[in-house]
Amino acid sequence: MASFLRTLIVTSLAVCWIGCSDDNTSTSASGSGGEGGLFETGIGGSQQVTECKNVDILFVIDDSGSMGDNQESLINSFPGFVSAIQKGLSSVASYHIGVVTTDDYKGNEPGCAEIGDLVTQTGGVDSSNAVCGPFDSGRRYMDETESDLAGKFACAANVGVSGADDERVARALLNAVAPERNGPGACNEGFSRLDSLLIAVLITDEDDAAAIDPGCQPDQPPIECQTYGSGGTSEEWYNELVAAKGGVHENIVMLSLIGSKDQSECGAVFAKKLLSLTVRFGENGLIGDVCSPSYDEFFAQTLPIIDTACSNYVEPK
Repeated sequence: MASFLRTLIVTSLAVCWIGCSDDNTSTSASGSGGEGGLFETGIGGSQQVTECKNVDILFVIDDSGSMGDNQESLINSFPGFVSAIQKGLSSVASYHIGVVTTDDYKGNEPGCAEIGDLVTQTGGVDSSNAVCGPFDSGRRYMDETESDLAGKFACAANVGVSGADDERVARALLNAVAPERNGPGACNEGFSRLDSLLIAVLITDEDDAAAIDPGCQPDQPPIECQTYGSGGTSEEWYNELVAAKGGVHENIVMLSLIGSKDQSECGAVFAKKLLSLTVRFGENGLIGDVCSPSYDEFFAQTLPIIDTACSNYVEPK
């Protein structure tokens, strides 16, 4: 498995950092990550590096019909992952942990059931079918004060398999951390902080596909036009996410459990666009195998990445 991950990452770097974009047109590394390039240095080209004090961990979980086993693998691996982060990052005083799904989530509480709203209760096939809160934080996310973190996470992460097959992974991520959704009175109030290290964990067996169904014929009912995926390109997603973090890409870690070309036996689809998004974060990105029966090895590999990212944290201006 470790050999497979190293091969996939190296291949991805060679193909996607230097010579490809979502539409297979040639791009250069200096132009692929928005203004300033993939390796832009902080805001305005200057940085003030310090150890991170806050960490926000967001799990973006595919809740479509094929994801039951994957959710179980995540829940089983979560306690060891979070415990290792807490032990390894001694400088961190505050953790926020939240869950979102890849579409509007009908199991959630009324008024906060749109894509990107944090999950506080579940419903539907193979879900925990429970009210997971109230969380000890007093908000719609878990934090370092949670007395039963593993249990509360297991409840919220077991979102079930009643979601749409039109997985909008990037939109769920971007909505969840958007400043307007984290402000006073909003559904995610207080979750995503400008002065934090954001760790995004994507879990899906599909790619975030093209924006519009090519077979759409709106003038010929009963054929119904429908969107597929989040729309946009991985470069646009990258730019929007970095903007939400004050323009500092160093303060984002992207961990993606997705499908590769070699995983057809488990039904996972090669996630080209999500892979392209992940590798844009350079050493702060890691690709894992969503088909693995256990995510323990993957999360173990993330620990030095997170530790380095915390050490290289840049104070946003």
